This record gives sequence, structure tokens and C-alpha cells, in this order.
Amino acid sequence: MSEQIFQVGAPGMDVEQLVREIQETVERKAAEGVYADARIARAERANLVNFKDDEEFLVFYLNSLREAALVDINDFEIRERRAGAIAPLLVKLKKTIWGLLKFYTYRLWSQQNSVNGLLVTGLESMNDRYDEKIKRLEARIAELEAKLGNPKK
Repeated sequence: MSEQIFQVGAPGMDVEQLVREIQETVERKAAEGVYADARIARAERANLVNFKDDEEFLVFYLNSLREAALVDINDFEIRERRAGAIAPLLVKLKKTIWGLLKFYTYRLWSQQNSVNGLLVTGLESMNDRYDEKIKRLEARIAELEAKLGNPKK
């Protein structure tokens, strides 16, 4: 066994309790679907070395693209982490700024979502079309080989 070279901690810190709290938080958030976000799911699943073939990668890639194509244009809670008497004023200022930005950017985001959706749909359609074409060509090759008496082994 190797000797411990250094230790991370602080006086009064219960590391085991901290680890338990982190694990419980992760389990709770996973159950709530917080980690269903496309970027997190992609980071979790995207060990590209484990894909068996190009087809498996393409299916994964198109699904990831579909999940990540739309820009989230919904409102979100605006909070201020700094404490003090100025915090409510900062929240009000941020909400005002967000309202102005939302008015300006909503149309841009909507257009971007439309373009992204069309591009993903186009890629998926092309993939489906080429899959069908490949199946037809493979069937035709098998038919020709059978006619020639050289069935593929």
C-alpha cells in the first residue's frame, strides 16, 4: 500500500457527509430529469470509442443534434447572489435589462430555432433516403450475384 502524500480538508469539515450530500443531490437531480439536458447526456454517453460502427455513431449523432437544435427562449429566474440592501435593486435592474433583451432577441431566437429544426430534419431525411437506397442496392447486388451463380458468402 502506498503512503498518503497529502490530504485535502479543513478543520471541522466532515468529508464523508459532504460526499453523501453530493451523491444525494446528484440522485435527486437525476430523478427530477435535470441531467436530461442534451449537453449533459451527450457528455455522459459520448464515449465515441465504444460505438460499434458508423451507423451506431450516426444514429447517436442525429439524436444528439435533434436534442440540442433548439435555443431555449423561455424565461428564467433572475436572482442576485450578493447580499445587502442593493440586491433587490440589482434584481430589478437585471429583470428590466432582460425584458429589453428578450424583446430584441426573441425574433432572432425564433428564426434560429426554425433554421436549426429545418437543418436537422433535412439531415435526418437525407440519412433515411440514403439508408433506403443502400438497402435497395444491396438487394439488387444480391439478386445479380444469385443470377450469376456467385452468391455472396
